[in-house]
Amino acid sequence: MTTQKQRTAARRNIQKAQLVWKSMSSRQHSRSQPEGRSRRKPGTKGTGKYYHVAVRSKEDFVTFRTQDVGQRGHVQRVAGKRSSGTWDTIKWLISKSDAHVENGKLVADTAGARKVLSQLGSTAKHVRGDMFQAAPRRDVPEHEKPTPAQKRARRTNIKKAQAARHSAA
Repeated sequence: MTTQKQRTAARRNIQKAQLVWKSMSSRQHSRSQPEGRSRRKPGTKGTGKYYHVAVRSKEDFVTFRTQDVGQRGHVQRVAGKRSSGTWDTIKWLISKSDAHVENGKLVADTAGARKVLSQLGSTAKHVRGDMFQAAPRRDVPEHEKPTPAQKRARRTNIKKAQAARHSAA
C-alpha cells in the first residue's frame, strides 16, 4: 500500500513530467526515449511505390546516389560509393506498376524490369514488406575478358565515333 505522501509525490512528479513534455519539440520527444524511437526504414512496411531488390549490404558504402534506368520513375538503380572510391550497385528499385509478387518471388511485367531481374545473380526472394534479396551478378574473371558484350559495345562505339567524325568533316 502506498502512503498519502507517496501519492502526492507521484502526482507532483507526473505534473512536472507533463510540463516538460509539453514544452518539447517532436525531435526532442524522440531523442528522450531510451531506445530512440527510430523511423521505419524504406520498403519495410509494404506501402511504397517501389519494390526494393537488395543486392549488396549498404554498410560497405559511404555515399549513395539514385539513377533512373530507362523511363523516369520505373526502374531505378541505387549506387553506393565505397571509401576506396569505387562505385557499385546496392539495390534496384522496381516500380509496382512494372512487377508483381508471385509465391514470394518478384515477377517482372515490363521489359525494363525483366531485364534487371534477369541480370541478377539469383531470383529475388521476399524478405518483408516491399523488400527482396538477390545475389549480385557474377564477377567476370580477367582471363574471360573482353566478353562478347564488351566487344559488341566497343564496335558500336567505334562506329558512332566514325560517323560523328564523317558528319563533322
